[in-house]
Amino acid sequence: METRSCGVRRMCTLSLLLVSVCPLCCRSSWMWLGVTSTGVPEKQGCANLPLSHKQRELCRKKPFLLPSIQDGARLAVSECQSQFRHERWNCSTSERPPVFGHELTSGTKETAFIYGVMAAGLVHAVTRSCSQGNMTECGCDAQLQDGGLSTDGWHWGGCSDHIQYGTWFSRRFIDNAAKNTSMTRGGYTPSMMNQHNSEVGRQAIEQTMSTDCRCHGVSGSCAVKTCWKTMAPFERVGVYLKEHYENSVQVSDRSRRKTRRKDQQRPPVDKQQLIFFNKSPNYCLEDRRRGVAGTRGRRCNRTSTGSDSCNLLCCGRGYNTHVVRHVQRCECKFVWCCYVRCKRCESMNDMHTCK
Repeated sequence: METRSCGVRRMCTLSLLLVSVCPLCCRSSWMWLGVTSTGVPEKQGCANLPLSHKQRELCRKKPFLLPSIQDGARLAVSECQSQFRHERWNCSTSERPPVFGHELTSGTKETAFIYGVMAAGLVHAVTRSCSQGNMTECGCDAQLQDGGLSTDGWHWGGCSDHIQYGTWFSRRFIDNAAKNTSMTRGGYTPSMMNQHNSEVGRQAIEQTMSTDCRCHGVSGSCAVKTCWKTMAPFERVGVYLKEHYENSVQVSDRSRRKTRRKDQQRPPVDKQQLIFFNKSPNYCLEDRRRGVAGTRGRRCNRTSTGSDSCNLLCCGRGYNTHVVRHVQRCECKFVWCCYVRCKRCESMNDMHTCK
C-alpha cells in the first residue's frame, strides 16, 4: 500500500514538473506572446512556445522572425484594449490560456475583431522590421522606384514599406490548411470564419497605407517630389478595424445541423467585411463559465453620453462616487546652477465606478 501511495505521489510531482516546464504549450496559442514579458520567446525557443505544429516548423525555419511575432502580438493586444477601453467588453486578457478567454471561440463580433487585429499586428511588425533593415530575407519595397514622372510633377522613389512579405508571412503563420473562405450554400465553418477575419485584418494594413513625399527644387520650391508608400501608425489600423467591427455581418454556421433557409439565401459577404456567427452577450454581469468579467467596479464618466457613460457602462445599476486625492509636482523652475525646484500641488477629484 505504501509503495502504491509513493508511486501516486511521484506521478503527481512529475505532472506538476511538466506543467511548469511547458506552460500553455497545449492549451494556448501564439496570442499568448502578446501578454508575456520581454525576452521570453528568445529564451524559450520555438520548441517550448505555445505554437501549433505548422507554426513551430515555420519558426524553426525563420527564427529571426521570432521577435517580430512577439512584437505583433503585443501591438495587437494593446490596440484591442485601446479601442475597447470605454466599452462593456474591454478586450480583457489573462496570462492563463486562452488569453482572450471565451471570446476567442464564441463566434461573436468580438471574436472577429480579435482575429482581424492579431493578423494585422503581425503584418505591421514584420513589415516594420523589414523596412528597418533588421532582416536579410526582406527589406523595403523598391518596385515603385523609377516609376516615371507623374502629371502632378512627382515620381515614385525611395523605399516603400514591404507589406507583401509581411502579409505573406502572416498568412503562412496564422491561417490553417483551408484555402477556400468564400461563402457556400451551407454557410461558413468556424475555421473559415476566423481565416476570413484574419484576411480582413491583413488587408487593413494595405487600405490604410499613405503616400509620403519629399520635395526637390531650388530654395525648397518643391518643383519635383519623390514619393513612396508607408504604413499608417497602428492606431489608425485599429480605428479602421473598429469601424468594420461596428458594421460586421452575421453569417450562418455550417457546422450546425440546422441552418435556416433565409441564411442560405443571404448575398455573398464582401472580402473587407468582418463576419460573425453569434450575437454578443451584454457583458453587464460576471459569468465565469463564459469568461465574462462584467462591468462591476469599472470606472465610468458621469457626464458622458457615449459608451463610457455611467448609465451605459454600468447597465443601469448605478455607480459609486469616490473622492481621490491627486498629488503632483507643479510650478517647476530651473535654479542656477543646476537643479529644478518644484512645488507640491494637491487636487481632489471625483471618481465614479459601477455598482
